[in-house]
Amino acid sequence: MNDHDQLMKTALDLAAIGRGTVEPNPMVGAVIVKDNEIIGRGYHEAYGLHHAEVNAINDAGSNCRGATLYVTLEPCAHYGKTPPCVQAISQAGIKRVYIAVSDSHRVEVKNGAEMLKEMGVEVYSGILEDEARELNAPFFKLIEESMPYITAKWAMSLDGRIATYTGDSRWISSDSSRAYVHKIRGCMDGVMIGVGTAIADDPLLTCRGEAKRISKRIIVDSKAKLPLDSKLVKTVKEAGVIVAVTSQASEDKQKRLRDAGCEVLVVEDINGLVDLRQLLKTLGQRAFTNILVEGGGRMLGSLFDNSLVDKALVFIAPKVIGGKNSISPVSGDGFALVSDAVQLDNMILKKMDNDIVAEGVIKR
Repeated sequence: MNDHDQLMKTALDLAAIGRGTVEPNPMVGAVIVKDNEIIGRGYHEAYGLHHAEVNAINDAGSNCRGATLYVTLEPCAHYGKTPPCVQAISQAGIKRVYIAVSDSHRVEVKNGAEMLKEMGVEVYSGILEDEARELNAPFFKLIEESMPYITAKWAMSLDGRIATYTGDSRWISSDSSRAYVHKIRGCMDGVMIGVGTAIADDPLLTCRGEAKRISKRIIVDSKAKLPLDSKLVKTVKEAGVIVAVTSQASEDKQKRLRDAGCEVLVVEDINGLVDLRQLLKTLGQRAFTNILVEGGGRMLGSLFDNSLVDKALVFIAPKVIGGKNSISPVSGDGFALVSDAVQLDNMILKKMDNDIVAEGVIKR
């Protein structure tokens, strides 16, 4: 890794600190270098606050003149919740800027790179571009497709089962694995399950421990069957509950859920079931950036069948459950040929207690 890559890697590491607090904005990090030393560091800390470039400039102070800026995303050139970063960069006297990835989706007459060049700043792009694009994959998906980034999560035995033939599933994964899931929930806009899982497991879906944001609990429930005495409904004041139903759900059941504090979202149906693509489009219009889907099998199967999953997070426990009627994590229609199966890229394997955690993005 050359010096440019190493400095951009530092900026990317800074950017990642903002995960869970900046959405629907992108995660951005920046470092300022002068005389081969880093004199300023900054990252976008929370939605509505200063951008990474401004924080790095403030950190470096008056020493910025003639320095070089490394930033993970093209600086903005427009007035939003904060003034344009290109203006701050020019006024600070920064001589050159290295950008990881451009932000071509902004509706501006001129992009940030063009404006910097007109201001006399040298601009170079493409340093660790793939890494920067992967870091902000949820942001880019929301901008490009108006849908949130979907992470499918499940815990299973070595023989690929998420529950026994009696439906028992507590607990397949280890304490460390479950703690890791809570940490992830604490960075999500939403946690989604099907109503079958909500009834069978009666989960809370909240984050135990410190959370960067309070996730909405999203229940896909075509006929509004979610029990009013469920833990989800009872804790609606702690974390909001969205129940996605179809027109087949009776007005009375919808009213009861609303009266209990839930938001009832009526979505078009496909063969009597919630149209998941339309649901995700609706959530995207509301700036939901990241959603963690925790089951059940029919829900995950439908998402995979319709190419709506972006990332998989799988906890594999050193247990064998067996049984022809035990439950698999992904059902749906599936694929007729192995060659057509969903494949994962950029696989990362971790060990937590005795579990193996497999994490990868869906290959398109």
